[in-house]
Amino acid sequence: MYTPSTRKGCSIQNLITYTLPKLHQGKNWYIDFKAYDPLEQKMKRKKYMLDKIEKITDRKKRANEIITNLNNRLRSGWNPWADASNSRQYTFFNDVIELYTKYLQKLCTSKVIKENTLLDYKKRLKVFVEYSEKRYPPIVYIYQLDQTFMSDFLDYILIDRDASARTRNNYRIWLSSFCTWLVEKQYLDRNPIEKIKSLTEAEKKRTALSSEDLEKLNKYLMKHDPHFLLLCQFEYYTFIRPDELSNIKLSDINLNEQKVFIASTISKNRKDGMVGLNDSLIKMMLDLNIFSNDNNNYLFGKGFRPSPKKSTPRVYRENFNKIRLALKFPDTYQFYSLKDSGIRDLANAEGIVIARDQARHADISTTNKYLKGTSMTVHEETKRFKGKL
Repeated sequence: MYTPSTRKGCSIQNLITYTLPKLHQGKNWYIDFKAYDPLEQKMKRKKYMLDKIEKITDRKKRANEIITNLNNRLRSGWNPWADASNSRQYTFFNDVIELYTKYLQKLCTSKVIKENTLLDYKKRLKVFVEYSEKRYPPIVYIYQLDQTFMSDFLDYILIDRDASARTRNNYRIWLSSFCTWLVEKQYLDRNPIEKIKSLTEAEKKRTALSSEDLEKLNKYLMKHDPHFLLLCQFEYYTFIRPDELSNIKLSDINLNEQKVFIASTISKNRKDGMVGLNDSLIKMMLDLNIFSNDNNNYLFGKGFRPSPKKSTPRVYRENFNKIRLALKFPDTYQFYSLKDSGIRDLANAEGIVIARDQARHADISTTNKYLKGTSMTVHEETKRFKGKL
């Protein structure tokens, strides 16, 4: 197990971290003081001998110099038991965590990262801090974040928390990003994650829906929940990612040109995108009177209907899972399987290039790059494509 026991009744913040250096004169001349050792979690004595300096006046002079220097270094955060190369590395772990959290929040408000990314990072950071608190001894100074600690933490995620290899690898990716920031800010000399390898992951537990099951889904939702059917059709025909779909507003849809705009502020790759809306989607939206709602409403808000209140991809997945159970579909069918199904069917019907562009996929062979904004073009074939859903 990788969850060390916690030492109770010990608050690092309430401890005196050092005593003032003092000169002792007698049979032996020396300077000593005590400083808190974060690894052993106790005050330890540090001693500097002066006997090798023969003249008493020189000893006193040298003693004053040493004491002055020690006082200055101790006040600046230096610790004789900490193996660090600069004073920043003696910063308290909790203080750095607080600063990093503020940094992430600033990135989010500046639109550098998404709100979902912020929440994900903060969740992982919370688990990381909790692990440190359970460990004995816990991390006190930031320099203690070494490869051993990081490796033990990832084992804790994998073994103690019974996570998958993919989850463990995702924590590794986040840790590497966090440690890169620590190196940039000179809290660490190097990234301790560099030599920790990713684990081989199992294949994703997700498969595309068969043609027969797509038709069953269509029939069931047409009767029980046509608005959720429209959401499923959007995923199937447009390949827009669930998180992006939750941010699409009616104002993003160009009805006349049968296309929807995905702004860089909501897209995963931080680039503007445009995808086509086929005739089936347009008809479904008109049948449901979608465009009678306020243009600023989210297309798939509360109740999967146009609403000023935003919904979340989690709600999409949970509802799809209930329907999957009702239809007795295999658990390899997931909401995102609709995208897999759509790409497969569009590629088979109209060609891989059409499907690639509709999915906004890019690789080394991609030469057609979308223009920014509403001037982007879409393939006419996506508007006439007839799928199975």
